[in-house]
Parts: sequence; structure tokens; C-alpha cells
Amino acid sequence: MRRLFGSVRSRATLAATLVVAVALIAAGVAVLLSLRSNLVGQAGSQAERTARSVATDLAVGKPYDELSLDEDEEPVQIVDEHGTLVAASQDLQRISGTGTGEVKPRSQPSAPASAQEGAEENGESDDDADDSGSTLEPGEIDKDTTFTNGSAAIDGESADYRFAAVKVEVDGKGELTVYAGAPLSAEQGAVRTAQTVMLIGFPLLLGVVAGVTWLVTRRALRPVEGIRTEMAAITASEDLARRVPVPDTHDEIARLARTTNETLSALETSVERQRRFVADASHELRSPIASLRTQLEVGAEHAELLDLEGAVEDTVRLQRLAADLLLLARLDAGERPADARFDLGALAREEAERRRGVTVDAEAVEVAGSRGQLGRVLANLLDNAQRHARSAVAVSVRQSTGPDGSHAVLTVTDDGSGVPESDRERVFERFVRLDDARSRDDGGAGLGLAIARDVAVRHGGTLTVRDAPEGGALFELRLPLAR
Repeated sequence: MRRLFGSVRSRATLAATLVVAVALIAAGVAVLLSLRSNLVGQAGSQAERTARSVATDLAVGKPYDELSLDEDEEPVQIVDEHGTLVAASQDLQRISGTGTGEVKPRSQPSAPASAQEGAEENGESDDDADDSGSTLEPGEIDKDTTFTNGSAAIDGESADYRFAAVKVEVDGKGELTVYAGAPLSAEQGAVRTAQTVMLIGFPLLLGVVAGVTWLVTRRALRPVEGIRTEMAAITASEDLARRVPVPDTHDEIARLARTTNETLSALETSVERQRRFVADASHELRSPIASLRTQLEVGAEHAELLDLEGAVEDTVRLQRLAADLLLLARLDAGERPADARFDLGALAREEAERRRGVTVDAEAVEVAGSRGQLGRVLANLLDNAQRHARSAVAVSVRQSTGPDGSHAVLTVTDDGSGVPESDRERVFERFVRLDDARSRDDGGAGLGLAIARDVAVRHGGTLTVRDAPEGGALFELRLPLAR
């Protein structure tokens, strides 16, 4: 069971079926209530018409035996103000839900003459007696109708009825109440038919909804299964050059496939970069280690031939390379720079004073970050400039305000041959050295500019290179000002 409902397809089908089931049940209940209300209302209207027709005959003075109570074969009762049945349908055998359960009228004895005379002597008239408990005038029919539900048996057939009760004031008979019924068989039959249709149709409709949802979700999720299968194959083969299929749609699944492929591309680039890094690091480490080992082995056999200065140079070169690799590893691991505030101009002046032939023009500009890492950036830029300059290296620091806000701008220029436009991005890659730098073999490993750009990016800045106005290369470091 857990495995069955553990898929998106199963859960979507179940959810859609439940939603439709709830909607169908609510709609079915509303339809049944509305249908029943309408049919009951129609039965009530029919019963009211019959009751008012009989009340009209009574109001005009028709005697009970001339009333048409059996024309529609529906139950009719006439009850006086004392609750006594005075007239009823001829074949009525049983009734409930009206004012009385009697089905046979009682005979109405005439009043004794002495009683009538006594009433006249006392000043009472028939009109006074009739008006004693009624609010209606003789011959007046009450505008209000009372409805009740009940049952009746006529000529051996029992049924449920909707009864309408109408009051009428009859001269000489007082206030009479006419009860007339209309059968509820149509309402009951329609409700039963609707219930039967719903009991049969709703399960079939739910089955159709479940089947359609199952097929639609299967079609919709087919690309997801293709993505999952391809990702499993990529994981098994470790071939990051493969890509997941992108469906020919413009929905979330297509965007997921494109994002997955972008992630795979970034992962492939990162892995390839890591492989090149390891290979280049091994190559760069091999040279100073081999040179140092050779000198030590020669010195062990022939102490007078030991090149101590060369051994120290190789050791320093190895130490610097190890420090560069360690810094790159920390940067790749996402190490966040410190949040210290310091003067970038003062830092530039300190670095320039340690070197010969470097001029500095630096104003006070405050930035935030790691003073040590940004000092390393400046040192690497100066090393690169001095390595390629003919005679002059200049450093400047200023504050610049542009459309993207205020920044601290540090530039390092030299009067060398500059950087070709085609190599202005390539020089910031790791272990990359242009031909003339490589031929000079001054110990550089091609990591200085790569480290400088990585540190600049970690501090929210940029590092670019372009031609200097007086010739040579101009490296520009832009950093956000300290807040």
C-alpha cells in the first residue's frame, strides 16, 4: 500500500478522485433537495387550489352534500371550529396529518326552537354567535394557507400526501377549515429515480475520472521518468557529458530538464577544472621537488658541489606554490572573507613602499573584507606588472561613482607589451602563462592572477585588464565601499 501511494501518479489520481467524489456528493445532495422542494411545492400548490375551490363553494352557501369532494379522487376534509368533521371524501378510509383522523362526518342536529327563541329574547342573533370566535366576515376565505405532510387511504390504496388547510367563514355554520391533499408519489418517484441514477452513475463517473487522471498523469510524468532514468545512467557511468532529454513543452518539467542540464554542465566544468587543477598542480610541484632532490643528492655525495642558493630558491618556490594551492582550496570551499573595515589607499601605499620602481597615487577609500587577502591581490598584481614592465609600474586608488553605485577602484599599470585582447580572460585561468612569461621561466606557476580574481569576486568586486593609456597593461580592481 505504501509503495502504491508512494508515487506522484497514484497520489494525483487519488486526490482528483476524492475531489470529484466530494463535488459529486455535494451536487447530488443539492439536486435531490432542490428536486424534492420543487415537487413538494407543486403538490402543495395543487392541494391549495383544491382546498380553495371547496372553500369557495362553502362561502357561496353550497350545502355539504352538493360539494364536489370526489372529482380528483384526492382526500378532502371539512372540519368546523370545534374540530368536528362535517364533510369528507366518500371513499376516504384513513387519514393522518390533518386536524382530525375521522373519516365519516357526524350528523348536525338542528337547534331546539325554545333555544332559538331564548336567544332572540336575550338579544342574540346568528350573526353574533358566528362572530364570537372568528376574525373573518361571513363568506370570507382566509388568505393564509397552512401546509402539512401526512398519509391517507382512499378506496383501499394508501399514499403520502401534501395537505393544504384553508379557513372560510360560512354564514350560519361558523368558521370551517377545508383540508385538501395532493399526492407526493411524483416527488417520491422522482427522488428515487434520481437516487438510483446517482448510485449507478457516480461510481461510473468516478471510475472514468480515476482512469483519465491515471492516463493523463502518466503522460505528463513520462518526461520525468525519462529524466530520472538518464540521471541514474549518468550516476552509474560517471559520464558528466551526457544530458537529460528536454520535452518539447513549455511547462515546469521542461524547465526542470533545462535546469538539470545546466547543473550537469556546471558540474562537468567544475570536475574538469578540478582535474586540470590536480594535473597542473602535480606538474608544477614536480619540477621544484625534482630540482631540490637532485641538488640534495649531489650535495650528499659531493658537498663541495651543493648549490645552496638554488636549493633555497627551489624551497621558497615550493613554499609559495603550496601557499597558493592552499588559498585556492579555501576559496573553492566557499570560505567567506572577514568583514573588517580598512583603508585601501593605505594598503596600496604599504605594498608600493616594499618595491623598487613603483609609484603610487592613492586617496583614502574605505572597504570591507579580508585585509590579508586583498593585500595578496595587490601583491600578485604588482608581481605580474614588474615581471612584464620595461621600466615603470604605477598604482592608483580612487573612489568612483557610477550608475551601479559608488566603488573603490584600484589600478596597476605597467609600460610593458600589454595583454592581447584575445587573452584578457584567459590570463585569469589557473596555471595559464602567456608564451613570453613562460619563456622567461622566472618561477611563476600561473596562479597569481587566478587567485586575484577569485578573491575579488569573493569580496563582491571585479578584476579586469585592458590597455593602459601610455601602453602596457592596466589591471583594474573594483570593490564596493564599506557600509
